[in-house]
Formats: sequence, C-alpha cells, structure tokens
Amino acid sequence: MVEASVVKAREPLFGVTLAFGVRILPDAEQEASNSGVVIFKEPIIYNLIDNYLEWLKSKREFRIEQELEKLVKPGKILVMEGFVFRRAKPAIFGVEILGGHLKPKYSLSRAEDGADIGEVQQIQDKGKAVPEAKQGMQVAVSMDKPIVGRHVFEKDVLYVKVPEPDAKALLATHFDKLTAEEQEVLNEYVEMMRKKTPFWGAF
Repeated sequence: MVEASVVKAREPLFGVTLAFGVRILPDAEQEASNSGVVIFKEPIIYNLIDNYLEWLKSKREFRIEQELEKLVKPGKILVMEGFVFRRAKPAIFGVEILGGHLKPKYSLSRAEDGADIGEVQQIQDKGKAVPEAKQGMQVAVSMDKPIVGRHVFEKDVLYVKVPEPDAKALLATHFDKLTAEEQEVLNEYVEMMRKKTPFWGAF
C-alpha cells in the first residue's frame, strides 16, 4: 500500500493495488482507504485486468473532460442589424451565434482586422441571463469597453479570443472532442491569428 500511495502522488491513475487470489487484511484496506488507493480484487486474472482497464479509461475520460471544461472554447458571432439597444457603458446589442460557444467573461475580436472588442459581461436570452449561448441562438450581450458605431458595427463578425495556450491544447489534445462546427471555427480563428503572428498556436 505504501508503494501504491507513493505512485498515486505522482500519477493518480497508476497508484492502485491489484489483488489476485489473495486476502486483503483489514489494516491494509483501512490504510488504502485513508490514502485514497483503490483496491481491485478478483479471483480471475482476466477479470481483474479488465476491471482495472475499464476504471482507468473512465478516469482518463473524466480528466480530459475536466481539462476541456477549463479551456476557452471557440466561438463565432454575428452582430445583428437593427438590434442595438444601447451604444455604450455598457453597449448592449443582439448577436447570433454562427458557430461554437459564447460565455460571459469571454473576450471578442473582430474578424475583419483582429481588433480587440472587449469582454462580454452578460448574455441574455428572452430577458433572462444565461451562462452560455450556443450555435443558432440569438441573444443580447452587454459589453463595457466598446462603443457601437466606433469599435463594433452592425453586421460585424466577431470571434471569441481563444488564448494561445488554450488553442494549442484544443488543437493537440482535445480537437476530436469538439464538434465539426467548433473545429471549423477554431481553424478559422487560428488562420486569422496567423496572419498577424506566423505559427500562432503551433505545437
């Protein structure tokens, strides 16, 4: 158990104990429980290995999902014509999500020139604040920084500003977890960024 707990400190998914055809003493089970070491017990070796590999797979998938959840996801939005409710401090206007996601605290840049537009403060759908807007939704956003008619215009296409480390992680590790539309938006954004900075997001 001591060896398993040491391994667990370095790599949690490998810090386990496989018990094949042996009896686990109560003290050892208690020690394993205290240190968070999982014990796999089976009288048949093939079942023991299968159970561990299934557990390992589920834990790895959960870890990947957790990592993906922390990353800024790609998003592409259209500033809708005729839906400017307030021009500044904060600017409030209607947008359509053309692809990907939009969340509060996401920053936006203009597709035309990559200009920074600022951070989304709030998203409202039918008058209610929502934590996320997805492809196909038409929502209102509030932003403190831009002035509509000076920094952002009706019919503008905007992209979520994906930080370069997040873009690298999405491209290298999580690309197959994105939808086809999200992949397309991410590729468009990377291409836009590489016009200004060659090899941006490369890994």
